[in-house]
Amino acid sequence: MRLLDRSPLVRSTLGVVAAGALVFGLAACSSTSDSESNNTAPTHPTNATEPSEAASAEPLASIPQLTAGVDTQVAVDASFVDALGTLGLTPGVVGTATFTDGTFSFPITGGTVDYYDPEGDVRPYVQGNIDHDGSGLSLTAADGTVVELSDFRIDPGESELYGTVTVGDQIVAQDAFLFDLWGGTLQPLRMEGTNAVLEGTTVHVSSDAAELLNQTFGTEAVEDEMLVGVATITVATE
Repeated sequence: MRLLDRSPLVRSTLGVVAAGALVFGLAACSSTSDSESNNTAPTHPTNATEPSEAASAEPLASIPQLTAGVDTQVAVDASFVDALGTLGLTPGVVGTATFTDGTFSFPITGGTVDYYDPEGDVRPYVQGNIDHDGSGLSLTAADGTVVELSDFRIDPGESELYGTVTVGDQIVAQDAFLFDLWGGTLQPLRMEGTNAVLEGTTVHVSSDAAELLNQTFGTEAVEDEMLVGVATITVATE
C-alpha cells in the first residue's frame, strides 16, 4: 500500500488511521462523555472548520484503501460480563469474528483514512471510515432471542461505531449508532513491524443501543454508556 506523506514521522506512524478506531480514536477519541474529543470537531461553532478550509487543506498522510487489515479487538470488561450474566445473556460471534480468552476480534475489511495536522485548523483531524464487514457479536437470551450486532463501521471523526442490528432473522436497523469510543486512556501509537497499533480506547454502549437492547430483552438493566471493554486497533500501513 502506498502512503502519501510529507515526513518520516508520518510515514512511520500513519496507522494513526486507526485512531479512527477505533479510533474503536482508532486516533479519534474522546476522553469523557461530556468532554471534547481530541480529534472530533468540537461542538462549539467557533472552533468548527469552515468548508473552504477543509477543501483547501491537504492531509499529512492518506491510506486510500484499508484492504490490508488487520483487526479491531475488544477485551471485554468484567463489569460487562457480569451485566450479561444478570440479564441471562450469552455472548457469541458473527461471521469472521472470534472470541478468545475474553477478547473479541473483528477483521478490518476496508475503508479509507486521511490524517491532517493536529495543530492545524481542520477538524476532525482524522477523517474517514474503518469497515468490518462480515463480522460482529451476538447476544442470546435464555428464551432463545438472539440479537446480532454486525458490519461495524468506525467513524474516527465522531469517535463512534455504527453497525447492523438483527433480531432473529429480521434486520431492524442498518448503520445504527451502537458504541461510543472514549480515548482518555489511549496509549501512544506503537509500531509492530509495518502495523500501527492503538490501544486503550474504551468502548461504551450508546444510548440508542441501550434503548434497543432493553426493549428487545424486556429490561432496564442496559445503561447508557455502559462500559464494554478496551479496544486495540491494529492497522496494516502497507
